[in-house]
Order: sequence, then structure tokens, then C-alpha cells
Amino acid sequence: MTPPASKNPVSNEAATQDAALELDRALHAVLKKFSMGLSPIALSLAYMDWVMHLGTSPGRQMLLVQKFLADGQQALQGPAEEKDARFAHASWQQWPFNTMRAIYKMQADHWSRSARVEGMSDHHAHMVQFFTRQWLDSMAPSNWPLSNPEVLTKARDTLGQSLHTGWQQYLEDMYATLSAAKTDAEAAQTLSPLPFAVGRDVAVTPGKVVYRNHLIELIQYAPATEKVYAEPVLIVPSCIMKYYILDLSPGNSMVRYLVEQGHTVFMISWRNPDASDRDLGMDDYLRMGLLDAMAAVKSQTGESRLHGVGYCLGGTFLSIVASVLGRNAKTRKGGPGAAGLPELASVTLLAAQTDFSEPGELGLLIDADQLQSLREEMAQKGYLSGRQMADSFKFLNARDLIWSRNTHRYLLGEQEVGVDMLSWNADLTRLPERMHNEYLGSLFLHNALAQGHFRFEGKSLALRDIRSPMLVVGTVRDHVSPWRSVYKIHLTTDVETTFILTSGGHNAGIVSEPGHPHRSYQMDQAPAGSSWVEPEDWVERAPRYEGSWWPSMQGWLASHSGRMVKARKIAAATALCDAPGEYVMVRYAD
Repeated sequence: MTPPASKNPVSNEAATQDAALELDRALHAVLKKFSMGLSPIALSLAYMDWVMHLGTSPGRQMLLVQKFLADGQQALQGPAEEKDARFAHASWQQWPFNTMRAIYKMQADHWSRSARVEGMSDHHAHMVQFFTRQWLDSMAPSNWPLSNPEVLTKARDTLGQSLHTGWQQYLEDMYATLSAAKTDAEAAQTLSPLPFAVGRDVAVTPGKVVYRNHLIELIQYAPATEKVYAEPVLIVPSCIMKYYILDLSPGNSMVRYLVEQGHTVFMISWRNPDASDRDLGMDDYLRMGLLDAMAAVKSQTGESRLHGVGYCLGGTFLSIVASVLGRNAKTRKGGPGAAGLPELASVTLLAAQTDFSEPGELGLLIDADQLQSLREEMAQKGYLSGRQMADSFKFLNARDLIWSRNTHRYLLGEQEVGVDMLSWNADLTRLPERMHNEYLGSLFLHNALAQGHFRFEGKSLALRDIRSPMLVVGTVRDHVSPWRSVYKIHLTTDVETTFILTSGGHNAGIVSEPGHPHRSYQMDQAPAGSSWVEPEDWVERAPRYEGSWWPSMQGWLASHSGRMVKARKIAAATALCDAPGEYVMVRYAD
């Protein structure tokens, strides 16, 4: 007997729509497996743009062929000086490997030039150039055992032991990847211990958790000097990774350095969310994260002013809160910045973007279609997994983090050198579905913060409302927050701004402790109301200094501080547990 039709046509229609959407998501998920996890539509549109423009440019094709033939003749005359680290070993100078190298580099140069065609949209052109480079890097002869003389030589010298060790390490990594597919409860039992244990090797600066809510723990660090600056320092790390990037081993801990220089330091430790937190949004992270932490710092110290220091996304959050506080102070309205909240004596932004119009290579992964693809995937889980974020960052620097690593670990059988930053990099975190959607859509896709369209708790704000002096730090080789993008804070604010450009990348440039070799930086100050200076002009004129930039940061904080007071002991009544706290210990395999 045929079952009776539902008497509620609305529910039938909703069920049909849900089934149709689920079918779309299933197909999109399958297609993403063939496009490195990216939206296949976005990738296809970019290459269609390239094919159509190159296909209708016979003159361009002719020039490319002529250049290719000229490069071939030059290669026959002998190799130029080798600067590519992949081919630095002396064995690459011997036949037939020198010929393989020359042919590869000639073809790589040809396809790199071919990827640049006038008339394409900027986003499509950037995508084609980037993915062409990724394809070329994957095809390098250094990646394959039979075409890499260094691999063959080591296998001969070790009687095959290097290949055996590499195979064992490959199986270990494959097992770890398969473990990530398990449920949270299963995966918690199979997670391998971190080489540097949190609370034993890293995140060991003495302190106590003095405040906790659903989203953060607030750590107050014990003083190391008899007197301290009156204004405490609140550090806002990125919620994308664990906070202890700024409190690694004692020798390269920014927290310990500031404490030893006489600062009372507080640190936000973000909770690692699960599926139940899917509806936490940007407002929650700003309110429960920063504003609640600021109120707690004021309650702990009794001080009406503090220094805010934000790293990466934490710096973006801090700039938003600074705008809110400045706006409310200007209009003398209540709400954030009124009773219970301290003023910002200064704002320090470390590798933090506020203008996302030029986000660098990270922007390749963000457009309307790719955001839709991410939304479909997060709708199933309720969060963006830490593994996805880690893989995205690896993909941006695939030559070093994927291909070079694979060669050394699997083909040469070399053990990875255990350093605290690598251990931190493996300590993955998640982002809630709603917060991640709002963060990418509002900031990256629409650049709402720089354009004055960003809204916090229903009210718009502008970076020009920031009233506190600013110290802004960019790093030369930053793939996540390109320094020229960070530098654009000069266009959207009108306060005294000191800019530092330091050597290194997004992480290594910030973790630049005194005594670290081969470090340098440039630093210059722009008073309030200064005229705009192009980034390239700034680099030409800004003084250069050797060594770590941390002492300059500390001196800048001291110059914007007031009196010295007796060091504050952490009140036993407010201490919830010892640092590093509980939230930082939560790990997920995905």
C-alpha cells in the first residue's frame, strides 16, 4: 500500500530542498579531492581565463617560443651559478644529473613566463601563477629517488639504510594521517605526544590562570623584578594556533623577556572549540575574549590603563577593540570602554593585518566560490579543523614545507630536528563555523574593517577611531600577513605610529629573541598627521639595526608607560590553577 502523502506541503518542500543541498555538497566534496581540497570551480575559472587569453595572443606565444629556444642554447653553453637550494649538492654538477637539472629549470622558467598573460583578472592571474609554480615544484627532479643524485649516493653509502629509514618514517606519518579520521574520543587516545611538552618544555614561564570563561583562560605571569611598570601588558595571540608561540622555551619566550624587563604580563589562552561551539561568532570572540580579559586585568591590578599586544589574528581583534574604545571615548557614550574597562595606553600589532585588500598568497584560497565550499564543509562538522588550516599554510610554502621535507625525511632518511616552534606548529586548533565564516567573509572578502563597514554588536566602527599610539611590526618573508599589507595601517589611522620591519617570516620573524644570529630590523616613527610614505620609500630611508627587535619594542613600551610600582603578587584568592592552564592542553587529531 502506498503511504499517504504528507498533509504539510511546507515540510515536504523543506525536506526536498535539504536533500537537494545535500546532493550538491556530496558532489562538491568529491570534486575537491581532485583539486587539492580547493574549489574546483574557482580553479577552473582561473585556468579558463588563462587559456582564452593565451590562445588569442599569437604574438605572445611566438615570443615565448623564441625565449624558450634562446634559454636552450644558453643551457648548452654551461650551467650558470646555482642558487637553488634543491640543487646545491655537488653531485648535481655531474652528468646526467646536471642535464636533468638544466632541462627542468629551462622548462620551469618557460612555464612561469607562460603563466603571465595580460588581460586576465588580477585574482585569476595570481592563482594561475601560484598553482603553476606549485606544479613545477612538484615535478622537480630533486623530489624523485632515481633522479636525485644525493639520494642515490646516500643509499649506496649506507647500503640502503637511508631508504629503509625513510620508508619507516613514511609509514609513521601515514598512520598519523589515518588516525586523524577517527572520532574525537578515538583520536584522543592515538595522538602522539608532542616533542616539546606543554608545561614542561614550552609554556613554562611561572604564572596562574586568574580568570576563565567559556572562550578564554587569562594567565597572569609572576613578576621577576622588585618593581614593575604600572601599566600591565595584555597579550592577545591568534586563536588559530595555541598561545605559547609567544612563550616557547625559556630562551626564546617573549613573555619571559617582558617579565624580566619589569612588565606585568597577562596572556589570553583561547579555548579549542568543538562542534557545540559552532554558533560562536566574531562578536563573541571580541566580547568574551578581549573585553572580558581587559576587565579582568583591571580587576587584578587596579590599573586604569594597559598596553595591548596582538599577534596575527589576535592583532586584528585588538585593532577592532581599540577602535570601539576610541569611538566610545570620543562620543562619551557607555558600553565598551566605560565602567569596568581600562584604557589602552598603547596598541602593538605583531604581523597583524587590518587592511585585507592585498592579503598575499593567502588570498588565493579566498574568493566567493571557495568560501561557499568551506561553508558546505563546516556545515557538516560545525568547525574548521586545525588540520585544514595547517595544510593551507603548508600549501602556501609547499617547496620547503612539503617537497623539501619529503625529500629529506623519506628519500634521505633524515630525522627532523626537534625545535620548539615545530612542536607548536603540530599543536593544532579549530575555529567555530560561524566565527570563521564571518572572519573570512567580512575581513578577507569584503575588507570591511579598512573600509569602515565592520560592525561590532550592531554598530559600525572605523580604524581612524583608534586614539592610542601604535607599534606595528611586519616581517620580510611573511606569507600569511605580507608586510606591505600590514604597513597599510598608516592609511587608515591618524595616531603616532612606529613601524618595525624585521627579518624572518610570520613566526620566526616575531620570535626573534636577543642573541639570535643573523637578525636585523628597520624602525621608524611617523607622528600623528604624517603624510603617506610608500612602503618602498620607507625601506629606503628607515634606519637599519642589527640584532633582535625585542629591546626596541620593550623600550617603546617603557616610553609609553608611567611610574614604577612595587611588583604585584598574584592574589591567591583569584588563582584558578597554575599556568599554562587547562584550555591549552585540549588537542584534537583533526
